[in-house]
Amino acid sequence: MENQSAEITRHSARKGHSLATLVQGSTARRLHIGHFAFMRAVVQGLDTRDSWNRYLRVEGEHDDIRNVNRTIQWIRDEFAAAARRSERHGLARLIRIDPNRIEDKGEKLPSLEEHAIAHGLEDFSQAEQVEHYQSHYGNLRTTQSRRRRLIGKQLEALHWLEALAVQPPRADDPVSAWFNPDLAHRLEAAGLSTLRQLIGQINGVGFRWWVKVKAIGKGKADRIVAWLQAHEHTIGMKLGEHVRARRAALGPGQLDQVVAPATAVVPMEKLIVPAHLDGTSGKHRLPQQQCAIRASNDIEAVLSWIEAKGRRAKPACGDTGKLTHTQRSYLREAERFLLWAVVQRQLPLSSVEPADCQAYLEFLVDPAPAELWCGKRGREKWSPLWRPFEGPLSPAARRHAATVLKSLYAYLVEQRYLHANPWLGMAEASGNTAGAIAKPREKQLTQEQWQCLWQQAENLPHSSVNLRLRLALKLFEVTGWRLADIVACRVDALKRSSGADWKIAIDSQGSRRSCRMDDAFMRAVSGYLASRGLHPDPEHPTNHGVFLLGRATDVSEQAPWSPARLREVDPRAGITPGTLYGQLKSFFDQCASNYTGTGINVFAMASTEWLRHIRRASN
Repeated sequence: MENQSAEITRHSARKGHSLATLVQGSTARRLHIGHFAFMRAVVQGLDTRDSWNRYLRVEGEHDDIRNVNRTIQWIRDEFAAAARRSERHGLARLIRIDPNRIEDKGEKLPSLEEHAIAHGLEDFSQAEQVEHYQSHYGNLRTTQSRRRRLIGKQLEALHWLEALAVQPPRADDPVSAWFNPDLAHRLEAAGLSTLRQLIGQINGVGFRWWVKVKAIGKGKADRIVAWLQAHEHTIGMKLGEHVRARRAALGPGQLDQVVAPATAVVPMEKLIVPAHLDGTSGKHRLPQQQCAIRASNDIEAVLSWIEAKGRRAKPACGDTGKLTHTQRSYLREAERFLLWAVVQRQLPLSSVEPADCQAYLEFLVDPAPAELWCGKRGREKWSPLWRPFEGPLSPAARRHAATVLKSLYAYLVEQRYLHANPWLGMAEASGNTAGAIAKPREKQLTQEQWQCLWQQAENLPHSSVNLRLRLALKLFEVTGWRLADIVACRVDALKRSSGADWKIAIDSQGSRRSCRMDDAFMRAVSGYLASRGLHPDPEHPTNHGVFLLGRATDVSEQAPWSPARLREVDPRAGITPGTLYGQLKSFFDQCASNYTGTGINVFAMASTEWLRHIRRASN
């Protein structure tokens, strides 16, 4: 067998064929070692279930006979094509023959003694018995010998082909090289064209990574994962343990281990800052004994600033779960700037100069390279797919970033951590771009602008979310409360005082806040509660614990195409601050597009903060 393989290789070399040329198939799909292991079982007529489940289960289940036969035929065709490329046409014909189609009755042949008894030859001589036996079974023995010779030749051919044509999967190989065409097409349509992208998606999303891939369910997903794990030693990439378990089944800290700490574009809590970039000896640092905060490096200084922006306890590095909306927004901008300075600029925050600030503002116009800095919205920080940006920032977003970073450095100068603020003047300069809109000095709406808001709100079509929007606007207008307080407010906060007057009262940031509510507001509350299937009287016992602003109850009518229509809605449940914030921002955008007045279109830049600074009702 070794001599035949060597002879074939020499023959190919004489014909001018390199091994690389022979390896290249006529299709993009390639042969791996599992195909050969499985075909050995097929050639020898063994039960192929174990071999299929071990090596080729990614192709489908063994019980799908048509798929198994189709795969076997494809493998034989690929084997024959490899033989033809080496100009071994006889071998190509040999490998296509199925030995199992040659009838083999070798195991059914009786012994000479059994044959003699069956034919009444017990009293005949042994020579006469042998002659009679051969007259009956001689041709079958020839058939048996022919089948065994064919199996031997095919196994020998498989050994040669394996050495010639087998290829190990690599990370940058296309998925079409290793998966059947239908499966590869589904993956490519979802943007997963290479094994590297596929593994990145699986690690980045976790257990339900396949949900967004059309026509791939859990069964196919499990087979893909098993195949990737079986070949991870040649691919050079591993799948994390979290991909096989639901989120609820993962132990504490398991997701934290998915992304390894590194000096790279990773969340701040995973960032390893080299000693010369951590700010300990930054260019603009003041002596530690003069500093008013306990911060020996730039990250500790940033966290001290975040703590100062709220009344909550100081978070651990990267722990944003207990932060206010403002703190999360400020931390996001600081984290982006820190990553850019350390990873891309190779500079500590405490050594930044005005020229670096200008370079950062230019970077925000188009964060590049995009694959390093930009990713899809909603990726959690444990995921390898998380990125600090979604894409280029708008002029308003760049102004906001400059303002926030100016505030950060102002705090560090005030606390005597630094002696200079490189962002002075940068916030104004960042807005001087072509087409930029001048910004009002105060984030406040006039009475006329509020009337415009209400006119737009009243013209919205009737729906559950629009009823909620109008009630939220009234709450902002009358109370001036924070977004988080309004979302957290429950019906229990409404109390009837002396006479027919109503008050709404909450505890917020360590103090009690209350406001009088007029009859028009209470009629809106009653109507909104009734639209959710609740009792219209706020003080009715069944409304105890109900959130004042609730979830949409008419999704099936308003968005019959949405998967959310299938979920059962709890009419007592509330919404997240992000839900209301997003709805209000969309409403402001609509108001901006319909704005026909003169002067600044404030609705193009308004946010929930603008709604808080109109007028406050007296307590």
